[in-house]
Amino acid sequence: MNVMSKDDLYFFNQGELYDSYRIFGAHILKDKSGEFTGTRFTVWAPHAEEVNVLGEFNDFQAWVHNLKKIDESGIWTITIKDAYEWNTYKYEIKTFDGRTLYKSDPYAFFSSERPQTLSKIYDLEGYEWKDSSFMSKRDTMSPYESQMSIYEVHLGSFMVKPGGEFNKYNELVDLLIPHLLKNGFTHIELMPIVEHPLDQSWGYQGTGYYSATSRYGVPKDLMYFIDQCHKNNIGVLLDWVPGHICRDNHGLYMFDGEPLYEYDEEFKRENVVWGTANLDLGKGEVQSFLISNALYWMKYFHIDGFRIDAVSNLIYYLGDSRNGINQGALEFLKKLSTEVFKEYNNCLLIAEDSTAFPKVTHPVHEGGLGFNYKWNMGWMNDTLEYFEKDPIHRKHHHDFITFGLEYAFSENYVLPLSHDEVVHGKKSLVDKMPGDYWQKFANYRSLMGLFFTHPGKTLLFMGGEFAQMHEWKDHSELDWNLLEYPLHSGANQFVSDMNRVVQSEKSLYELDHKQAGFKWIDSMNKDQSVFSFIRYAKDSKDFTVIVLNLTPMAHHNFCIGVPKKGKYYEIINSDYGVYGGSNLFNGEDMFSSDLPMHNMEQSIELVLSPLSITIIKCGD
Repeated sequence: MNVMSKDDLYFFNQGELYDSYRIFGAHILKDKSGEFTGTRFTVWAPHAEEVNVLGEFNDFQAWVHNLKKIDESGIWTITIKDAYEWNTYKYEIKTFDGRTLYKSDPYAFFSSERPQTLSKIYDLEGYEWKDSSFMSKRDTMSPYESQMSIYEVHLGSFMVKPGGEFNKYNELVDLLIPHLLKNGFTHIELMPIVEHPLDQSWGYQGTGYYSATSRYGVPKDLMYFIDQCHKNNIGVLLDWVPGHICRDNHGLYMFDGEPLYEYDEEFKRENVVWGTANLDLGKGEVQSFLISNALYWMKYFHIDGFRIDAVSNLIYYLGDSRNGINQGALEFLKKLSTEVFKEYNNCLLIAEDSTAFPKVTHPVHEGGLGFNYKWNMGWMNDTLEYFEKDPIHRKHHHDFITFGLEYAFSENYVLPLSHDEVVHGKKSLVDKMPGDYWQKFANYRSLMGLFFTHPGKTLLFMGGEFAQMHEWKDHSELDWNLLEYPLHSGANQFVSDMNRVVQSEKSLYELDHKQAGFKWIDSMNKDQSVFSFIRYAKDSKDFTVIVLNLTPMAHHNFCIGVPKKGKYYEIINSDYGVYGGSNLFNGEDMFSSDLPMHNMEQSIELVLSPLSITIIKCGD
């Protein structure tokens, strides 16, 4: 059986077979004329005494089809002529100590819908993509100097059908894409859509890494969804979990009766806090499995990048620096980024990392891990903690806002306001805010304004764009009825307008990761809780002035320094009445004077409305 060449086997064991899905799994075979001839099943199970496949094609009688072991490293295979597309199947694995295990296929391209745990034969070929224009632009446009506004989505609770039934991938095209376009988001990040048994795990405890979850339809429906996103110039990112797996009996856990994909040592393997098992990323076969998986999603589904979950748990054993650095995982991450960028030069690899480990977003050849972005967890924690303070106390915590600029350019950052911040009693973004109802929304709009004008790209979890009052509920859809209320519709309009302001102003995205793109006007005004700074484009003559007043006190004739003589005008103010504000704003042009201020030769006077952000532009 010429299923796997000696070279394939060598590279698989070395962690360098980057298309291992070509060999493993269930593959439909065709002759030269395209006629179906059967399905080949291949699985890695080195600790098994016997491997059989049972399915619809043999009435689930495992004794009918016994796989042949073709190599001592534990590769088993069989070709069955009557196993057709859509047939369900599972592996029966018999161990040397007399146990019988029933396992889903680790490389299955599709799966039966929960609560069933069967794999399905599926032909990935044949979808006709229509996104060539988008793909060409993606491959030539640097992500660093472009606007990136990411909308994080849990597909099962964005919108649901009457009775709570999930919308399918193709149905979400007409629900989700118009919302993204209306609100000005450039990318969507899908919380894990690999097959997983429990809805409440949100996909973070997967069993089928190559299988787009059947909850929302078939794989080609997902291809269609992504194709339509691309046709509307929306990039698609996947939340990807290479670190840990579900412990359910039918999954990867103890696949052939012994530790296989996971660590041999119990201490490293068992993630007690999460109830999962950690994958051993130092094993060559696991590296082949996972790197192939990332490239698989990009090749077959045209995915534009990945948010890598729990990177701190990869850098350090169990996410604790006291346990030491996990060198095997570090080498995996370097190999992953090297191979991904070799194939897709402008892919997005975004680390969800809460550590201070150096050079996470630096290239491998410069001693980095090779990600091109990292979540700025420090910014998120400090900023939310600041905004939760009563304004009367904020002057004592002024550095919660300013400190982030001390390290903002040490890595390429994404500013995350993710699902993790609006669950488990943490409250929604607007409900975190202090004060009465009006003040909560004014604080929320100020937070959103800082979010969009601070150096770094942005990620906002669904519901945050219209100030959902309740925490995210994974079992029901977003509270869309809130858009009928002026404060919520105004909040949504502000987020939409801010996305478009960023898009129109190069100074708010071109130098997100360069010190030259940011300069404080005044970072020391603690007593009034006022922050003012400048954002610059690559052309330093192109700049915007941002001023935040984070107390309920309005200020008239407030003077700040500006870098250039001329006429200044207000682009946007979060206190506009249309957003639910008090409608105190700078309606007239402001002309600079020769009065020096804040180490600048020119200054302007402006109105600072309560709990607000204003963006000012020089119009010469």
